[in-house]
Amino acid sequence: MANNLDPRLSPAERFGRELARCRKEKGLSQRRLAERLRCSPSLVGHIETGSRNPQLDFAEVCDQIFELPEKDYFVRLCRRIHQFPSGPGWYLRWLEEIEPSAVTLRTWDPLLVPGLLQTHDYARAVFRGHMAMPEPEVEEQVAARMERQAILARESPPTLWVLIDEGILERPIGGPDIMVGQLAHLATVALRHNVTVQIVPIDNPCTDGLMSSFVIAELPTSPTTVSVDSAGKGEVSAEHDLVSLIWGRYDRLRAEAYRPGESLAMMKKAADRWSAKI
Repeated sequence: MANNLDPRLSPAERFGRELARCRKEKGLSQRRLAERLRCSPSLVGHIETGSRNPQLDFAEVCDQIFELPEKDYFVRLCRRIHQFPSGPGWYLRWLEEIEPSAVTLRTWDPLLVPGLLQTHDYARAVFRGHMAMPEPEVEEQVAARMERQAILARESPPTLWVLIDEGILERPIGGPDIMVGQLAHLATVALRHNVTVQIVPIDNPCTDGLMSSFVIAELPTSPTTVSVDSAGKGEVSAEHDLVSLIWGRYDRLRAEAYRPGESLAMMKKAADRWSAKI
């Protein structure tokens, strides 16, 4: 449903457009819908224009009222708003259209275990690190991150090539208990036939890798697309020059990486070191 909307819309605008569409299809005025939602008509109007963000309970009641075939449709749209409260439509396009359609994903992260391979506890510790984030929002973001991981459990999952910096094994995200669980999970996932995890030495000479994390998505019927993250901004693009630049960085990093078997042994040894601290 939402995939037909302008990908430049923000998550809040997308929620509002879908709310207005469903309301009109059901023959409800803003006032009548507000009565069923137990809120003011002006709030419905502000949410439909994207000038106010809906809360999770508002989205839950919308799903009950409209009874759409897609389960928890408005709840998922709401979670994306709170996951990326000021983010543009570029990342929503990645989440809804690119990542789920990819046949191969190649990722690099110099700071954290990539989101597709994080445990609940590790993700929660990451989001709690945003000091001003309320606990309900932390839980919403964790849930949204776990939802993304469903692509790895489907019948035909994408092939996943993961490069992570060696320092990630030692970075105390959440404390020893959480690190033991995260590294054990990472080692388990690395044994899947469609997943390869390689550690890049902390002293590798490819300083390009320190500039940002990125993901390269190979798609079945569309050009290869990249998502590049850096502090305060990000970009999703299939533009040839940028894709070539990111491919070059990936190749240089992978040339410096330990082999998969060596990397697996490093993850297990790091888990043992964290376990000794418990």
